[in-house]
Amino acid sequence: MNVVDLVRLFAESLDVGVLVTDAQLDWPGPRILYANPGFARMSGYEASEVIGLTPRLLQGQGTSREGTRQMQRALRTERRFLGCLQNYRKSGEAYLCEIDVRAIRRLDGEPEAFIAFEREVVRRRGRPTRGGAGRYRPVEATAAEAFLSERLSAFD
Repeated sequence: MNVVDLVRLFAESLDVGVLVTDAQLDWPGPRILYANPGFARMSGYEASEVIGLTPRLLQGQGTSREGTRQMQRALRTERRFLGCLQNYRKSGEAYLCEIDVRAIRRLDGEPEAFIAFEREVVRRRGRPTRGGAGRYRPVEATAAEAFLSERLSAFD
């Protein structure tokens, strides 16, 4: 069983978008190895349309170049990236996406792949609410997401 098979076991039912890419950060990489149904619902792209492509296909005119540079720097220095970027759906519609990217490491400690958890932000940052309610679409977290978060924190 490989990394994609393992991720597929828990990510198929998650409400958040999940992408797995290879670890090649130089242009034109990284390449998408897996996209879950949550990603398809959010972006409008089916997994079969994005496998082998780069996540850059979601970027457009309004995507912050500084934000994408920060993500690149974090991943190149093997750190977690957590931030918001304006992405674009297949239809061309812009949406604000919170992205949490972490390395999946081989036994020798080198990155084998990257896993990204993506949620659409439906409320602007800086507008406080109790517990962040109403900030993301969809709001509910699943038991599988909590399990994964626990397991991946060991890799940070």
